[in-house]
Amino acid sequence: MQAIMVREAGAEDADTIARFVHALLDELSGGAAPPVNEVAERALAVLARPDVHAALAVVDGEPVGAMTLNECAAIYAGGAFGEISELYVLPEMRSLGVAQKLLDHACAVARRRGWKRLEVGAPAQPAWSRTLDFYLRNGFAEVGPRLRRPI
Repeated sequence: MQAIMVREAGAEDADTIARFVHALLDELSGGAAPPVNEVAERALAVLARPDVHAALAVVDGEPVGAMTLNECAAIYAGGAFGEISELYVLPEMRSLGVAQKLLDHACAVARRRGWKRLEVGAPAQPAWSRTLDFYLRNGFAEVGPRLRRPI
């Protein structure tokens, strides 16, 4: 395997990012992800935002993982911070360092933008304990469950 390269992604990569996010949603929901064309429309709109950063991990010229990162702000966080919204690696490429490269990229973006921290939501436990363990090994700390409310 060649080296894992991470590059910034933009609107021109919306279809690729959408394929990865669709796969992530499908995996997390047990096959109930929205249609990929709907995810692609969302990806195009989200990637056009100035407060969103996206990256692709590439091996041998082929994308093998993707990440989206949003700029947020909160008093508790001391101002601006980053939130990893989506991070997905192809199943056959897991445990090969791809997610680590994407996370390293997120940290570099955070430093460039002067963010004080990164946050991420982990999927439901214990089913996704490998995901939680990955983030804990990389310096993240559990702060409680993440909740959402549709509007």
